[in-house]
Amino acid sequence: MEHFKGFPAGELKFTSVPDLFFARLLPQIDSLVELKVTLHFLWVHYRQTKQAIAKNELLTDETLVESLALIDEDVEHALTLGLSRAVERGTLLHVEIETPEGGYDLYFLNSERGRLARAKIEEGEIGVVAVSGVEVAPPTKRPNIFELYEDNIGLISPILADELKDAEINYRPEWVEDAFKIAVENNVRKWSYIRAILERWATSGREETGQPKPETTAKSWYTDEEFKELIQH
Repeated sequence: MEHFKGFPAGELKFTSVPDLFFARLLPQIDSLVELKVTLHFLWVHYRQTKQAIAKNELLTDETLVESLALIDEDVEHALTLGLSRAVERGTLLHVEIETPEGGYDLYFLNSERGRLARAKIEEGEIGVVAVSGVEVAPPTKRPNIFELYEDNIGLISPILADELKDAEINYRPEWVEDAFKIAVENNVRKWSYIRAILERWATSGREETGQPKPETTAKSWYTDEEFKELIQH
């Protein structure tokens, strides 16, 4: 068993979980796989603010994959079971979408907004992109933060490994990958620079595809001069 070292000092991010989950759902859930899938779905749902999450997207989520692998070597089977039980219980809603590329399973939180989004997509009023925020695509393996670091920066020290684990939990995978790309493009191959980019995005946000541009656009990252003190360490 890997020992948890506790929550670090400083400001932490939190995920909203409805009180009804603890009062009504949790006492009824008797399956570990259903509990893991449900909690992870809530985490992704509120973190990414998307109404629909595709099963294929969950299959490429390394945090969820590692979690379910402790239950069943066949992760897809475990995920399917967990989602099915959550749908049967009424926690999640499910709809299958047929596209020219094939069929896709979309899942919604059984909330007012989730029910409305599912109804609209079933009636053809809105498309997959409108409710999920991204085009649904077949699974593709995304490099984890350790692979990105070793491929672009170098060897990982034990102390840095813990920090990388925290970053992988706190930031979206695509953000991490993009931050590494920016560091490489700017020829600043230092974790302090990458971390600062991620912190900046988490604090001020970053422009996402399809999102309206703010009146004043904050920089996505700092210059070498602005990060001089960090880069020296």
